[in-house]
Amino acid sequence: MKRSLIISLMLLMSIVAGASELTDKMAAIPAISGVKELKSTEFKEKYEIMFNHPVDRNVASAGRFDQRVYVFHRGFDRPTIVVTEGYGATYAANERYCEELSRYFDTNIIFCEYRYFLESTPKPCNWDYLTVDNSLWDLHEVVTAFKTIYPGKWISTGVSKGGQTTMFYRSYYPDDVDISVPYVAPLNKSLEDGRHEPFIAKKVATPEARQKVLDYQIGLFKRKAEILPYFEQSCKEKGYTFRAPVEDIFDYWILEFSFAYWQWGTKMEDLPSVTQASAKELNDKMFSYNDPSYFQSDTYYKSFNVQAARELGYYGYDIKPFKKYMSVKSTKDYMRRLMLPASLENIKFDKTLYKHVVKFLKENDPKMLYIYGEYDPWSATGVCQWLDTSNKKNLKIYVQPGGSHSSRIGNMPEAIREEILATIGAWLAE
Repeated sequence: MKRSLIISLMLLMSIVAGASELTDKMAAIPAISGVKELKSTEFKEKYEIMFNHPVDRNVASAGRFDQRVYVFHRGFDRPTIVVTEGYGATYAANERYCEELSRYFDTNIIFCEYRYFLESTPKPCNWDYLTVDNSLWDLHEVVTAFKTIYPGKWISTGVSKGGQTTMFYRSYYPDDVDISVPYVAPLNKSLEDGRHEPFIAKKVATPEARQKVLDYQIGLFKRKAEILPYFEQSCKEKGYTFRAPVEDIFDYWILEFSFAYWQWGTKMEDLPSVTQASAKELNDKMFSYNDPSYFQSDTYYKSFNVQAARELGYYGYDIKPFKKYMSVKSTKDYMRRLMLPASLENIKFDKTLYKHVVKFLKENDPKMLYIYGEYDPWSATGVCQWLDTSNKKNLKIYVQPGGSHSSRIGNMPEAIREEILATIGAWLAE
């Protein structure tokens, strides 16, 4: 049976099951290859659809794949948000899900799972085609198609890697949306960017708070011989496998703690005493805050790691305070050595994306509103650190005082939150 006929039958079945004006309109989009109605406590209608794309927009022989997209409908006369998720989209299936800006402005949502994650993974999985350029073409095709259904104002938004995607999307397709709101989005210039380590060591919070975190890490290293057997046992129980000896992974685990601590706004009073707690208690608590599964090469985050090595960049570690306790002598290129499949560890980092976005932001004044957290280590490479907005009318940057990677409009101080909402509201009203 021809593919076009199969698609038509699938769409007809979905429409018969729950016919509506929206499903009629979606049936007219040729790239939609499946529609499933979902429950929602927040929206009039909600669907999971599969949207068919080229695996590589410049190489027809690479084939095609289906991207999972969620459609949340409030009204054809309402603004529409495209959520540029950087990872998998399963959580959007929750019947209570609603994006923050959609609640504030009563919008529709088009929620796009990122290629090479979960249901949006091409088969076969050829890593050569996992590029930002191809991911942005995915978004461009989806938004272009749904503009035929939702002709009003469009907002793109995303968090973390999704926030990066929002930023990249606006810089490559500046006319696709009217407003962009990237949350906690870094812009890294290399695989080990170099700005995160001094931010953690010298800039975040207060000197006293930074010293407490450093002392905690040193205390864990001093008790390495006691904690290591529990660490190894926990890894075995969880089925973790690594590309380095377990004693080396322990070192990376402790090094990672300071980044994870500041990223998620942990409080020192929530941690056990590094001198008085048992080795098992310290191990178990660390696992709850900073799971070493992160250092495996075959995980849910493998697709992200490939992109970090190729275009997105990442961070390194400052090992000077801990060197005498460590079995690891150098952490240079740790992501390539630990977190990529062995066949991909020679991927070269390309600065083209970084340079393009910097140039776009410096030379243009789009309606973009950035959200950052003051203590979030990802803010070390955020545009909040270097972009001068004093000569720009539209582009705005807001940093939550003391905020983490969980900084959002809703947890901003009231005056800042009201200013942000007023700005977006005015843009929507234009």
